[in-house]
Amino acid sequence: MSDLQQLYQTIILEHAKARHGAVELTPLAEAVALGAAGGLRVAESHQINTTCGDEVTLRVSLGAGAETDAAVTDLVWTGEGCSISQASASILTDTLRGLSTASARALLDNFREMLRSRGKIEPDEEILGDAAAFGGVSRYPARVKCAMLPWVAFEAALIEAESH
Repeated sequence: MSDLQQLYQTIILEHAKARHGAVELTPLAEAVALGAAGGLRVAESHQINTTCGDEVTLRVSLGAGAETDAAVTDLVWTGEGCSISQASASILTDTLRGLSTASARALLDNFREMLRSRGKIEPDEEILGDAAAFGGVSRYPARVKCAMLPWVAFEAALIEAESH
């Protein structure tokens, strides 16, 4: 295993243990009401990987602004599953929190393209940050679903929040 692969493996394992952004979620109606009082649009998405049973519920809060320039002001999640899905959710929260919705979507598209490449696209750390650690996962189609699960939840929650 190369030094870079070892570094990526370490990043994934550290995030699987630390689980940045993982919280016990309050009821969605309560979060939506609190968010609305503060001028935020709040939505969540629950996703299940039926292949392995991984589950993620991700909640996104968007600040004021038009759809393309609203900021992702907060991301929190809860979930159960393998190290890859849990680390992916943790890295997602660190990577996308604070970005505009347009920038978050662009990063999501870049991440998805990397994972679908079957190892043919080298991850760009300048763009993806710690999410580049999942580049090696792209060679294992069954694991791609694990890594994508929180990102799919983010995308669905983002669409829902933008519709408010």
